[in-house]
Amino acid sequence: MRPFRIISLVLVIPLLFISCKNDGGAKIIRLGHGLDMSHPVHKAMVFMAERLAEKSDNTVKIQVYPSEQLGTERQCVELLQIGSLGMTKVSAGVLENFAPGMSVFGVPFLFDNIKHGYRVLDGEVGKELLSESEKYWLKGIAFYDAGSRSFYTKEKPVNEPDDLEGLKIRVMESATAMNMVRSLGGSPTPISWGELYTALQQGIVDGAENNPPSFYLSHHYEVCKYYIIDEHTMLPDVLIMSTMVWESLTEEEQGWLMEAAEESVEYQRKLWKEAEAHALAEVKKAGVEIIYPDKTPFRKEVQDLTAQYMEDEVLNDYIKKIRNLSDERTN
Repeated sequence: MRPFRIISLVLVIPLLFISCKNDGGAKIIRLGHGLDMSHPVHKAMVFMAERLAEKSDNTVKIQVYPSEQLGTERQCVELLQIGSLGMTKVSAGVLENFAPGMSVFGVPFLFDNIKHGYRVLDGEVGKELLSESEKYWLKGIAFYDAGSRSFYTKEKPVNEPDDLEGLKIRVMESATAMNMVRSLGGSPTPISWGELYTALQQGIVDGAENNPPSFYLSHHYEVCKYYIIDEHTMLPDVLIMSTMVWESLTEEEQGWLMEAAEESVEYQRKLWKEAEAHALAEVKKAGVEIIYPDKTPFRKEVQDLTAQYMEDEVLNDYIKKIRNLSDERTN
């Protein structure tokens, strides 16, 4: 996909970043991502690296490069495809460009609660979704909790969908995210995460949507004074790996890596709960008004959008499977 972009990346990426090389007898896997070092997902990936080193007796190691040191989220994905990077973290919204089924996470108000979400991610549906991107040389390893995404705005509080009318809202490079904002009356504007703070400052966008820790750690609360907890989607973060690098590992090494990743998921979920509570307390202390709107009008506005997704055979199948795992169906 986008071969001219991939070729250009091959030409400019130094040999330093070849993703899995032997270093003093150890295989080194490079993991690049765009999050801050204090983010729960970064901490979980560092934990995974520590556990892998222990399990392999330091014969396989992961080196973690945060804060877009090795490129933006999209660039890291493309580097994985050519084997110049070993692993990265992407939002499910970005990965839908390579794994169409991931679009299901962009269906608004699909999950009852976080327990319902975990039931999906940890089960057969989650495994199916992680395997989808392998034909694009991207192996899904695990899901990290990224909570629920909600809107935040600079100057205008949002209590109902009509309040979003005409507002330019930053979204990821995700068709489902753009459709969701558009269905609620906003104007979706794709901007990379690293450029968003400046875009908010300069008025290029009027707001954005993300989870509480990301809102806090990005310092976007310094510009946006309203955080609207409508919890429209629950998009997990996805740990992915270059299939070329994966296949360069022995079966035993692959087993160690998967065990370390699974342990990091449990660790990250504990950190995430703490981070959400801390983030909301800190932004409120900084003067942000936290709004808890009635979700009913928001759900009503996106009904037609959900019906459109149900017309897609793949998404229809996933939506039904996810709904069958809801608390209402399982209790």
